[in-house]
Amino acid sequence: MKKSFNVTRVSFKTISELPGYWTEAKYLDLLELMDFDNPGGLDKSEIKDMCLMSLTDNEPEDAAKIVLTYVFGDKLNKGQIDNLSNEILEEKLWEEYADLSLHEEFFAVHQLLYDAFEGTFPHAEAVSFQVKIQEMAKNGLSIFEDHPEAPLVRLMAGGLPDNSVINRLFDDKLEGEQFQEAKDILWQLKMAKNENNELVANVISSHYWFKDLKYVDGFEAETHADE
Repeated sequence: MKKSFNVTRVSFKTISELPGYWTEAKYLDLLELMDFDNPGGLDKSEIKDMCLMSLTDNEPEDAAKIVLTYVFGDKLNKGQIDNLSNEILEEKLWEEYADLSLHEEFFAVHQLLYDAFEGTFPHAEAVSFQVKIQEMAKNGLSIFEDHPEAPLVRLMAGGLPDNSVINRLFDDKLEGEQFQEAKDILWQLKMAKNENNELVANVISSHYWFKDLKYVDGFEAETHADE
């Protein structure tokens, strides 16, 4: 059953890195993969820079293979990683790879390689935005309680132009009973109610999906939860 809501965009910004993804521990792991001598002996302030420098001791394709293997070693086979280490030099894998569940991690890989090689790789862009959702009927917000991703993506699509990527690619899922891809479209999601009993959603996702939201201040739209 569809329910109607008023949506207000509170903030919107373009970001080039995922908050908290590349940690000190991950930089140290990569240094070990590159056979760096005693990475644990580095000063904390040097770990990231040393990791970037060590990556650039390799050809870009080889550096890509190192990072891809670290991030996707348990999800992709060697042949896939070999192919991707070439494709990643030209293609925006965080937008174009067929498996949406890997997009967030592809973004992180691009981010690191772009920083290391100063632009040799495509520049990854994501968006961070906050919206307020106000119910137009009593208990309307309850549809966001259990699995909020699908109803939230459907709701946001209602405020985007008809020719936006989400509306073009997922028109059947937006109207249908199941939208499993929604959880992979929203890379990071935090939701809470404010003092006015409005639902506040903080989202990090690809620029590819939500770039048009920058031009939308507020809208009214319908949505529904998955069956």
